[in-house]
Amino acid sequence: MTLPQLNIYRHDRGRRALITLAGENDPATAPQVRAALERCLNDGITTIDVDLTTVGLCDNSGLSVFLGASRHAAETHASLRLHHPFPQTAWLLADTGSDLLVL
Repeated sequence: MTLPQLNIYRHDRGRRALITLAGENDPATAPQVRAALERCLNDGITTIDVDLTTVGLCDNSGLSVFLGASRHAAETHASLRLHHPFPQTAWLLADTGSDLLVL
């Protein structure tokens, strides 16, 4: 059995960070995503853009990470936006009323 893999890349420009995810955002990898987003906020980043172009799977656990990070960002006067989700992920966001996170 092959374990899901996720690569996380971060590029900062001032107080803005681009997080690029490549792989699957599921129960096995969601803690990595959560940690990366929390690090951004702890580092004083005020705008977090998450590029989902190469995320093939994002399930409820992945969605939960994005929603939690978005709430935490708002509490610290920061923002989190998701970019280029696959259709399945876009549907999940729309179905749960979370599509406001998508630009």
